[in-house]
Formats: sequence, structure tokens, C-alpha cells
Amino acid sequence: MNTESTQMTAMSSEDNLHEILMQLEAIIFASDAAVSIARLKEAFQDRFTKTELRQYLQQLSMLQHGRSIELVETIQGFRFQVRAKYRNIIAQTWPERPTRLSPSLLETLSVIAYHQPVTRADIEQIRGVTNNSQILRTLFDWNWIKESGFRELPGRPALLVTTSQFLNAFGLTTLGQLPPLQDAKEAFMTLDANAPKS
Repeated sequence: MNTESTQMTAMSSEDNLHEILMQLEAIIFASDAAVSIARLKEAFQDRFTKTELRQYLQQLSMLQHGRSIELVETIQGFRFQVRAKYRNIIAQTWPERPTRLSPSLLETLSVIAYHQPVTRADIEQIRGVTNNSQILRTLFDWNWIKESGFRELPGRPALLVTTSQFLNAFGLTTLGQLPPLQDAKEAFMTLDANAPKS
């Protein structure tokens, strides 16, 4: 193979890679939710393995270097979000968008996240205060917690656990990424400040 044909093959390969990355970017950008690897595999009609798609996504992420948005992986899949350093200008532009979490909501959420599954009585015992039903209602409304069975006690109290939406809201992929328990409230406040708001 001569040099000219080698260069043309290399250019063709680069063009092909660029097109794949642009298609990935378009799919993720157009989606109103994070896009899973399985969904991407389906979109490309199984032309690529999950490993190949992850490699392409890594390259797409590198293309975002120096831009105001970044490609992140959440438990639900991949999405674009505004980088943390630009969140203040976003908050100033759309002040109604970010929802700051109250200390009592953060405490309740911390108890559920670190001690799950827990009952409402468990939460009250750990926090040392009576539960505000509005806090739990808010967490249910946001789909950050759900009921997961019942404890075999009189009254069969519901067991509460966090959801994948909770992980997604804080940019986590697993519960193992939660900060150390002793710093839970402060850590959740930091996660809340840096979490993408949708």
C-alpha cells in the first residue's frame, strides 16, 4: 500500500470516528434524561460492543475539555451538564431553578441513605426529633426514596430506601460513592451545591 492510500485510509478512519462521536453527542444532547449504554448500543443497531461505546464516550468526554459543559455518567446513564464553576451564573440567570435542601431534609435523607432500609420511627430515633411528614412527602415526590417492604413488627411499618433517582440527583453511580458517614450532613450539602439541577 502506498503512502497516499495509507493517508487516505487514516483520514477516512478519523472522519468515521468523528462522525460516531458526533452521533453520540447528538443522541445524549437530544435526550431529556441520561442515556444508558444499552440504549446507545440499540441506537447504533449493535454495531459496537459496550466496551467500544465506553471508549467512544471517553473520547467524547475529552472533546468537552475547556467547554462549559461536561459529559458525566450517572446510575441511569450518560448526560451533559453544566460544569460546577458555571453554576452560579446559571443560578443568577434562572434563580428559580436550583432547589437548596434544608438542613432537616438533608438530615432525613442522610439517615435513609446510610441506614437503609429504615422505618419512620428509625429516622426519628436517629435524628432525635419527630419527623416532619412534609420532608418525607418531598423526598417521595422527588422520587429520591421509596417503600421497600415492611418490618415484621406490630403495625408492619414500611421500610424506606433511596432510589436510582436519588443517586442521579447527586451525580453518584452507587451508594458506595457516598462520603464517610461522620461527614454525611456536610457532604450532602456539598453534593447538593454541586449537583446538576434539572
